[in-house]
Amino acid sequence: MISPETIALVKERTDLVALIGETVRLQRRGRSFVGLCPFHKEKSPSFHVNPERGIYHCFGCKESGTAIDFLMKVEGMNFAEAVRALGERGGIEVVETSTDAEKREANAARRARDELYGVNNLAATFFEQCMRGPSAHPLARYALAEIGRRGLDAHDATGPVADALQAFRVGYAPPGWDGLAMFLKRQGISPIVAERVGLLVPRASGTGHYDRFRHRLMFAVTDVMGRVVAFSGRSLPEPSADELRGLGLQPSSGDAPAKYMNSPESPIFTKGEHLFGLHQARHAIRQAGEAILVEGNFDVVSLHARGVSNVVAPLGTAFTAAQAKLLKRFAPTVTVLFDGDTAGRKATRAARGPCKESGLTAKVAVLPTGLDPDELMRQKGPEVLEQLVKNARAMREYLIDDALDGDAFGGSTLDEQRARLKAVAQILAEEDDPTLRAMTKLYADRLSSKLVVGGRSPTDVRELERMLEQATAHGRPVARVEPAEGTTVEPGATARSRARVEEMGRLIVGALMDFPELLDDVAVRDALDVLDGDFALVVDAVRQSRWTETGLYADEFLARIPASIHSFAAGRLASPVFEAAGEAKDELLKNAEKLRRLSLSRENAATVDELHRVAPQGDVALEDALLLESVRRAKAKRGLA
Repeated sequence: MISPETIALVKERTDLVALIGETVRLQRRGRSFVGLCPFHKEKSPSFHVNPERGIYHCFGCKESGTAIDFLMKVEGMNFAEAVRALGERGGIEVVETSTDAEKREANAARRARDELYGVNNLAATFFEQCMRGPSAHPLARYALAEIGRRGLDAHDATGPVADALQAFRVGYAPPGWDGLAMFLKRQGISPIVAERVGLLVPRASGTGHYDRFRHRLMFAVTDVMGRVVAFSGRSLPEPSADELRGLGLQPSSGDAPAKYMNSPESPIFTKGEHLFGLHQARHAIRQAGEAILVEGNFDVVSLHARGVSNVVAPLGTAFTAAQAKLLKRFAPTVTVLFDGDTAGRKATRAARGPCKESGLTAKVAVLPTGLDPDELMRQKGPEVLEQLVKNARAMREYLIDDALDGDAFGGSTLDEQRARLKAVAQILAEEDDPTLRAMTKLYADRLSSKLVVGGRSPTDVRELERMLEQATAHGRPVARVEPAEGTTVEPGATARSRARVEEMGRLIVGALMDFPELLDDVAVRDALDVLDGDFALVVDAVRQSRWTETGLYADEFLARIPASIHSFAAGRLASPVFEAAGEAKDELLKNAEKLRRLSLSRENAATVDELHRVAPQGDVALEDALLLESVRRAKAKRGLA
């Protein structure tokens, strides 16, 4: 656990404008800085940063927070990671434990993990040097040819292809048994450390280690913070025997290598918890509001090189719930764009569960049979792929259509057909969308027609309809409650009155948030008594919170106020309206007086309504009492009471 004192110190020492300015171009406007929001697309800047109060707020998408929140949202860090990153930035030691022994243990564990990140980074450098540049290996042309076969010119030193290869740290693992091992030895790295991350493998007999990756095109796998945690190597055509002998190597006599080889799991790498390309794609995913999920590493690199940057892949494994939750930190929606073959359709069906568990909205874009995204881009261009993604269907619709696919359905056995029908019913039953009520009959009709065409009896049709009705029964609409007979509703006047009260309340507490020291003014304190509800709670939160000459401690204050007014308050803290306390006071007192008069008018209206109600009763005493109360309020409104 990180102490509150450390967290406060980290926030205090962080230059919020400098931090956010690395991602967003900011310009000063009054007491704040403004720029285009990094969390959604916009043409006019609505993103405000207030360095005095350490808070940012977007008036468009309502995102707000502190420096810690910004790192968590933009870089995908958790809270502790963000605090540590800001601590390193500000020269602050961040320890999550309290006792000396626990501190020593935590520091030792952190150093051990940093050592593993370090050896992976060195290996990535080695692979890069082996593929291009003055240290390139003689057989690197096989790796360059594989890249060229994908329509990417690896020889071009500048441009989008070079940028993509550099961003993904694409390299070449030479065919010898100890090329990397010798390189790491020259760097003073213990082979035991390299073994822990799967770069080296201990020899079965004798001592020493050999390289795990040999004669492969290498992709560095990074976590969301950009640290190299693993590698993925693609097999290449085998060099000729003469080429190998010319390098003093023996030709391979074993079986054909696996197409892809990934690093084994390690203390810094769990395959099902990382996404290939997420670090490189995170900003594009944020801007687009969705991610594109493809199957292969090459698909990711190829699409990035051609301008489609919000793309990630699940590292050669089935898409997991952990990966879906990780992706959800950057965007609410994912479009699944797996290969258009049987395996790709199966992987698409399997992705539904993790997406549903994580709350990730899933869509499916269907590729032409036999093509992967990389091939589609090369043959048709990025515009065709982007249109395919734009026209993606909801996962539910795709799965139902896939289950009812004409030839596949009609050519299957009765048991297989019933299994498909039950699968459709299960899909409908698990959905919470109330619009499915209207879809029930549609799907029942579609399924019924298939059964009739298949020669099934009407009994089967009715059974199917009952099955679908039962599957979606949980989505029945709630009965609408009508007003009681004889009652009248005047929503217009009531809504306008409420809106005026809301507007004046915001103006009052907004002025107070701009200059909380106004609470020391007696006239202001008296005027604030007119507030009630959430606005009164905001005033109380100002009283309880700390402030300096630059204003309130934003995160402390926001933690004290109701959720209903949180967005407004965050925006006001990030972008104060008034430059001087005198202006804020005048605005506060003016609107407090307006609100007091409006309240008296509403109370008098209520008194008149009560008089009309009791008049038929002939209760003279009650009428007199109500009239006297009305007079008292009228005097109070004019300051005479």
